[in-house]
Amino acid sequence: MTFFSEDRMAELRQLFFESTQEILQALNEEALRLEKNPGDAETARSIRRAVHTLKGDSAATGFRELSQIAHELEDALAPEVTSAAPAAELVELVLSAADTFDGMLAAYRGNLQLPSVEPLQACIARLRSTGASQSETAPRSPAAAAPLMWSEYQQVAIHRALQRGKKVYRIVADVDPNCLTKAAAWQLFHNVLQRTGEVLAVQPENAGSEQISHLEVVIASDKPEAWIADRCRIPAVIASATVSAWKARQASVSAAAEPPAVAGAASPVAENVLRVDAERLDQVLNLIGELIIGRSMLQQVLGEFSRRFPKDTLRNKFADAMAFQSRVLNDLQRSAMQVRMVPVEHLFRRFPRLVRDVAKQCGKEVALLLSGQETEMDKSILDAIAEPLAHLVRNAIDHGLESAEERENAGKPAKGTVRLNAYHQGNHVVVEVGDDGRGLDPALILKKAVERGIVGSEEGARLSPAETLDLIFRPGLTTAEQVTAISGRGIGMDVVQSVVQKLKGSISIQSQPGQGTTFVLKLPLTLAIIKSLLLRVQERLYAIPLNAVVEISRASEDAIHRVDNHEVLQLRNTVLTLVRMNSVPAELAPGKRIFVVVIALGERRYGLIVDELVGEEELVIKPLDSEVIVSDLVSGASILGDGRVVLMLNLSAVVDHYSRRSLPPLASPALPAPGSAAGAASGGAQ
Repeated sequence: MTFFSEDRMAELRQLFFESTQEILQALNEEALRLEKNPGDAETARSIRRAVHTLKGDSAATGFRELSQIAHELEDALAPEVTSAAPAAELVELVLSAADTFDGMLAAYRGNLQLPSVEPLQACIARLRSTGASQSETAPRSPAAAAPLMWSEYQQVAIHRALQRGKKVYRIVADVDPNCLTKAAAWQLFHNVLQRTGEVLAVQPENAGSEQISHLEVVIASDKPEAWIADRCRIPAVIASATVSAWKARQASVSAAAEPPAVAGAASPVAENVLRVDAERLDQVLNLIGELIIGRSMLQQVLGEFSRRFPKDTLRNKFADAMAFQSRVLNDLQRSAMQVRMVPVEHLFRRFPRLVRDVAKQCGKEVALLLSGQETEMDKSILDAIAEPLAHLVRNAIDHGLESAEERENAGKPAKGTVRLNAYHQGNHVVVEVGDDGRGLDPALILKKAVERGIVGSEEGARLSPAETLDLIFRPGLTTAEQVTAISGRGIGMDVVQSVVQKLKGSISIQSQPGQGTTFVLKLPLTLAIIKSLLLRVQERLYAIPLNAVVEISRASEDAIHRVDNHEVLQLRNTVLTLVRMNSVPAELAPGKRIFVVVIALGERRYGLIVDELVGEEELVIKPLDSEVIVSDLVSGASILGDGRVVLMLNLSAVVDHYSRRSLPPLASPALPAPGSAAGAASGGAQ
């Protein structure tokens, strides 16, 4: 039975799903800590406390199957069992339990069939058999039992009652040993408690079972302590019942005993921390975006008013009001964006377990180095890059790092290193995934690409080393000598690049043969509102992220040269590869001036040839439905203040598409006949 009313169940379940991920993360971290420090009794106790919290929270929210298997695991993690069990066996059990619990939570969320718990129960049985004799013979009295640990929700309920000014009491009761039916005894005791006050917490949670002889309850009541104690002593049912006022110290001890617990249960200061659904934040950002569109409309109206009535005194008043509104709106936008920012530590914390499992599967020793965990980025972007980063880390271990023997022969430590780093760079967040392995071999990559028909041999010969490394992002390319469960199928890296490009970011490669490889992901701070450069190509209006623009230059058509089917321009001391988005001319028009927008994609620079520059604008980017537009050259759309729709270009896809386009052969001008006026006027256009 449960002492929580049905009215609170929906709220408790939502809180349960939000907080349980921290408990599972704690289980993973503590298991890895125990693997490094076998026999650490404090770590084993922390694991048991986390399982105890999960057991209580799942029981309180009605997830009986999860509570039951957590209860079995908690019993198996008794000190007398864990002290006798091999550390490796204990670690595997905890990691297996974390995976099983995670699968069950996903099933509960999606109303799906629960995964089988039989493999976990088999692991529990093996562990318990190790210390079964000690566990069964050791007497356990209530006085000698471990300090009681209240679950997160129980602590919250107690704290709220104290805040409302209620008197809170702790009741300790033992059933009469001569009572024939303990379940009926506890039901009768429960009925008495409900008439006495509001039941806030019960331990054990499965009160009502025939196996429970000892019970502790916390209630909120306006009745005196002696009156409650008198009602709790039920002849022939309850052997003893003691009532004491709840002390703040009890709450703080319980909270300290449970790392995942909510701090607000012990301190009113934490009540300032709110759990807000991400969809609500998205709605706020969406409304701010609409305000920004409205601001653009007002600015255009103000501009039109100023042109019509340049001497009107209201013009300056309108301008001042608009300037004030813009400042407030900018502050509102920054504040809302800051709410969505979370440290990348939330993502990096998942990787120690991943590295441990993959390294074990590959038979390698791998150390994981984390840095920049405090770097903040938009949560939606953080969630989106989780799988791409996991793929890069798996590849680094399986494919990048050499075996211990190879490393020792090369003069390296037998243990390889994988690095995860994050830092801010302007309006971007840079995330690096690196290793100290064998590095990428451009010659081998090119060879595999030619063999698979990804590039032709002539085209491949013209590629620079950096362009050759980028071939690994082509679908179907792999340099692995054999296929494993982790890598070698030639799928994945193209998906990684696709995800990064959809986030309006870029990915680049830094590699030194024999020294290692680093993948550099450059991502925007946010996706919702972007400062953009508006430009026109063939009478169509487009936008590109302003933070991708390095500079804007003017050049003449006769300054453009062709090298290996590419148009290039010498800009100061650099040769810039050009991307012409308008129609490619059959011949260059000498003297014609063009706009060249220099953009940065990772470490590389390109020049976009455009017809006209319109100006800068802060755009609210909306995703496009696949039924509206199917081209990957566009990543979103926005509405300008005058109602026009502008498309946001996906720069990586644009560069990739237009740089592969074959250029038409230059036309040779017709040679004029000597002394011919007509021939002298001929431009040779064909």
